[in-house]
Amino acid sequence: MKKRKKKGISKLEKFIYKSFVFTTIILVVGIIYSNATLGKINLEVQELSDIIKNESEDNQSLAMKINEMVSLDKIQEVSTKLGLTYNNDNIKSVTE
Repeated sequence: MKKRKKKGISKLEKFIYKSFVFTTIILVVGIIYSNATLGKINLEVQELSDIIKNESEDNQSLAMKINEMVSLDKIQEVSTKLGLTYNNDNIKSVTE
């Protein structure tokens, strides 16, 4: 009887297995990294959204203050304090 040689794993098969394991590890690390980066970006977006909301509320508040300051009553009050008077005779209309 002839002795049969045990055939082990060939070099090509070892290379394929190692390549598969390496690729799998790289993909897993890449997925974890991208998810961590995405989470960080989402947190920054949320923070910026909160800042925008606060600034928008401040802008609305300032717009209301401006409207109060330019009201006719406020203008008359300030002009009276400064000694200015309203004289209708000094107003001239320009007509075409």
